[in-house]
Amino acid sequence: MNQFWQDRPTLVTGGTGLVGGWLVARLLEAGADVVCLARDWVPQAELWRNPGAERVRIVSGDVCDQTLLERALGEYEIDTVFHLAAQAIVGVANRNPVSTFESNIRGTWSLLEACRRSPRVRQIVTASSDKAYGEHEQLPYREDAPLEGRHPYDVSKSCADLIARSYAETYNLPVAITRCGNFFGGGDLNWNRIVPGTIRAVLRDLRPIIRSDGLFVRDYFYVEDGAAAYMLLAEQLAEHRELAGEAFNFSNEAQLTVLDLVNEILRLMDAESEPQVLGEAPHEIRHQYLSAAKARRMLDWRPLFSLEQGLQQTIDWYKHFMEQESCPISKMSAALVAKSA
Repeated sequence: MNQFWQDRPTLVTGGTGLVGGWLVARLLEAGADVVCLARDWVPQAELWRNPGAERVRIVSGDVCDQTLLERALGEYEIDTVFHLAAQAIVGVANRNPVSTFESNIRGTWSLLEACRRSPRVRQIVTASSDKAYGEHEQLPYREDAPLEGRHPYDVSKSCADLIARSYAETYNLPVAITRCGNFFGGGDLNWNRIVPGTIRAVLRDLRPIIRSDGLFVRDYFYVEDGAAAYMLLAEQLAEHRELAGEAFNFSNEAQLTVLDLVNEILRLMDAESEPQVLGEAPHEIRHQYLSAAKARRMLDWRPLFSLEQGLQQTIDWYKHFMEQESCPISKMSAALVAKSA
């Protein structure tokens, strides 16, 4: 780590989420003065599992509350902002589009407008997604591809992405955009997602479940690589103001089908389970993967982990997590046995 982050007042929205927890840990390690916006108390979040969590200052509230955001930016004299807060589940977006639009679209303009009114803010990195591109015949996605989301989640990311670019173009706001694929890593407690769901199933001697037909192609990106990429982009934005308004794909460029990914997890865990394929995944894009050539060229970026390394780190995290989760029950059972004896 360089000295860029030492004592730097930094706001992270979505700090209790998957990427947010790892980003906060990395910022703390680099010496940043971290403030997190948190809507809900999530005791199992990776944020609170970090031994440095007591150094994080928490602003309780919703990312759509522009007044709250302006107060936080002003009172904590925030220099750098990472905007990660979002409703991130495709199925939830299909069932409840309005709440997704509120979080992902209104939340983005509220945060950017608060930053526009806060002259101390010098860098903003906002997290978009490969879903912002929508469905294209020509792959991999490159940053100059049009943003053509069609279904609720994809549309919310397309809109938020365009809003960020409009603030850079119209108001000269120092905001840059990340577009990543499907994040995976320790700390994701949404068990409906394929990586944590598969690992938990194997650890419980159950068959992993694949909601789709298993043939959807995705770009899987390890969460620690995502956190490192976000920080690199903020550092580069501070040095090169002309990066404002630019979007960058981050990817290890190893596209896999869902079935391939599940089989790789089974191999790494020495499991012989046969996944149960449900064939149920409406309104999801079938083929998505990214080119990271622009990030390599302009940011000198490289991933820190291969896909296999990231999966192994993730498996190890869940093994440890589930052992810890079972400990209180085991201790209680032992105490009850001793008492009855």
